[in-house]
Amino acid sequence: MSKPSTRQELIDYCLRRLGYPVLEINVDDDQIEDLVDDAIQHWQDYHFDGYQRMFLKHKVTTAERETLRSGVTTTTGTSGIGITTVNWEEGQNFLQLPEHVIGINKVFKMDNSTISNGLFNIKYQMFLNDVYYYGALDLLNYSMTKTYLEDLSRLITPDVQLRFNRKNGRLYVDIDWREFNDDTYIVLDCYRLIDPSDAASVYNDWWLKKYTTSLIKRQWGQNLIKFQGVALPGGVQLNGRQLYDDAIAELEVLEKELRTTYEEPPFDLIG
Repeated sequence: MSKPSTRQELIDYCLRRLGYPVLEINVDDDQIEDLVDDAIQHWQDYHFDGYQRMFLKHKVTTAERETLRSGVTTTTGTSGIGITTVNWEEGQNFLQLPEHVIGINKVFKMDNSTISNGLFNIKYQMFLNDVYYYGALDLLNYSMTKTYLEDLSRLITPDVQLRFNRKNGRLYVDIDWREFNDDTYIVLDCYRLIDPSDAASVYNDWWLKKYTTSLIKRQWGQNLIKFQGVALPGGVQLNGRQLYDDAIAELEVLEKELRTTYEEPPFDLIG
């Protein structure tokens, strides 16, 4: 079908684009499966529809809390010169994240009590004492006061410092875990990959269909390159090199289109 909604329908669509069943596509099924995986991974890494901003929460378990509080370390290597040996250790103060999480913007504050927590927080008192009817408080003064309170909150309870790498999925949160109990929640502002099994429309993405077709075409040409010049019945000769070169040219165009049209632009860092 022209609008694939499953993995197999995407494969069938790409093969038809290459001439099947009129032509025999000399690509093994396992090769096609690998190429589809490569295409989807590339699409997820660079296409703006390949990932989504999410807010995930996790309740720290008792076992995790004890490990984070105890400061357990493991030896990661040794170094030294001569008879002197130095052991290097790594703290196990990290949480293991799902593999579909590819980036962390921030961890939301776990303690905001100095400014805005409880019945007698500053913001509540401002509304209770000053905003007794509409128009009673000058909006400019109120906005400046709120900005000042936010600055004060960042000084007293600064943002949580974190370290994360998607290859090992470890989220290091640099806080004193001894101050938190078993009911502590970690709330993440993060980016998560779109799983095609949860979003069937991924298989109908126009760029992904063209890219997968070109990958299979390149593999087809690569499989036939060693048979260059072999004559078939009727005088037809195999030309795997031409197939390969055409696919390479198509992939270059698609790569440029992906990076200039569909990739999110880099964001400026201010401050």
